Amino acid sequence: MANIESRLNALGLVLPPAFAPPPGIVLPFVNVRRIGNRAVLAGHGPQSPEGPLAQPLGKVGRELTIEQGYAAARLTALSMLGYLRRALGDLDRVTHWVRIFGMVNSAPGFVQQPAVINGFSDLILELWGPEAGAHARSAVGMAELPFGMPVEIEGEVQIAD
Repeated sequence: MANIESRLNALGLVLPPAFAPPPGIVLPFVNVRRIGNRAVLAGHGPQSPEGPLAQPLGKVGRELTIEQGYAAARLTALSMLGYLRRALGDLDRVTHWVRIFGMVNSAPGFVQQPAVINGFSDLILELWGPEAGAHARSAVGMAELPFGMPVEIEGEVQIAD
């Protein structure tokens, strides 16, 4: 079994299946775009282990606590890892995490977006370690996110052939 997959299993974490958008919604893009030794990941949201958007939905600082936002960012990481595994065949092909753009569906006045996106960063660092898992990052507040998601994250990784 692959090293990253072993770590996921040891943590009791499950990668969700591909996200199915709500009826009538068309998403005309790819979730992972490979270009040379890089893979760019489209914006992802938190999925439940079964595949639909994880609950609760809403704004951090109003409907959700920082801790719930952190958990949503962690679930978003698992969604992204599921797409990477399907695109690359093996998560161990990810040699470095390059950059992350984290968006938080924020209530007016909420300014703790970095604490929310830490849910993503902490998991990536736990799985890949301080060298390969280190990434440049932004954590910003948004007035709204698609489908009422509390978090949306996009990123870029370096991959081995």
